[in-house]
Amino acid sequence: MKAERLVFNFDSYPYLSNDLGGCGGVIRKTLQDFVVSEVPAYLPSGEGEHLYVYLEKRGLTTREVFDHLHKVMRIPEKSIGVAGLKDKHAVTRQWISIPLRYRERLPQLEELAGVAILDTGIHKNKLGVGHLRGNRFVILIRDIFPQGYETAQKVIARLTESGVPNYYGPQRFGLGGQNAVRGYQLVKTGKGRGRPWLKKFLIGSLQSLLFNDWLALRLERSLFDRVVRGDIAKKHETRGEFIVEDPEKETPRARSLEISATGPLHGRKYFEAQDQARDIEDEILQKYELSREMFSARKGARRALRFPLEEVSLSREGDSLRLGFFLPKGAYATAVLREIMKKNPEGEASGEDSATAF
Repeated sequence: MKAERLVFNFDSYPYLSNDLGGCGGVIRKTLQDFVVSEVPAYLPSGEGEHLYVYLEKRGLTTREVFDHLHKVMRIPEKSIGVAGLKDKHAVTRQWISIPLRYRERLPQLEELAGVAILDTGIHKNKLGVGHLRGNRFVILIRDIFPQGYETAQKVIARLTESGVPNYYGPQRFGLGGQNAVRGYQLVKTGKGRGRPWLKKFLIGSLQSLLFNDWLALRLERSLFDRVVRGDIAKKHETRGEFIVEDPEKETPRARSLEISATGPLHGRKYFEAQDQARDIEDEILQKYELSREMFSARKGARRALRFPLEEVSLSREGDSLRLGFFLPKGAYATAVLREIMKKNPEGEASGEDSATAF
């Protein structure tokens, strides 16, 4: 199979709420239309050797702030901590950490246009990737259809009851899905140029594409809110995972959003599905002429096929909707917005995060 045939098309993935239609509209006409606030896993304790900084940035990637800390403020890269990456075309608030010994340099951070320091604190450890509970979003959807508000209400009710398809968003794949294409070339040949972190990122993009295809297949076969024999199911409350041996017994728990099936991010070590669930995963691998063994460069993991939609708010403002919600870490706002709007809210993937990895 030629890598060029590995095409990422977010618009082609099935919707959970296709029968309900969408509200239409556009997002991100201004930075203030898209506000993201990081919800930390913990707050600074008040003691330790690391300075935590809660900052607001406008029109900047996390990487641009990271580079300013390193190149302008002369803080070693390995000493800087972030929990996650944030959108550029938005107002975003997130925590970063630097060694406390650089505290006197902190005013230089606000010399970067678009950055404001909101809070600081001291903690014992450097902030690490994934050290967050999730993110809160407040998004203005402009120019909706005439019945857009009522449609959005119906879709939100469906998502609240059944969960949101946990697709990776377009920004994961770069312009035209080229990150996944380059990752495909790496796993097929075992060769490629570039820094180790970039190779991992590109293979990670391919893992994400395979997961999205697996999720789409489950939706097409009405296996979104069901489990099959051999599934690795995740308990949403405790995050524990277990293998499904009796689907009839466990499916009612899936229907009630207590548990969900998980899909593979193939690698050298992860909880592997069995029986019917493994057969479904194999269909996706065979589609691309891939095997599990080709992903030995990555550790591997599992990802739930859906996530609960929480803390939802919706209000009408003329021909616009203001939508608020909380997402757990790793979930994409585009997965929510595409269901409500019935379109790819981001259009063509921007690729801004394609060279951003920590």
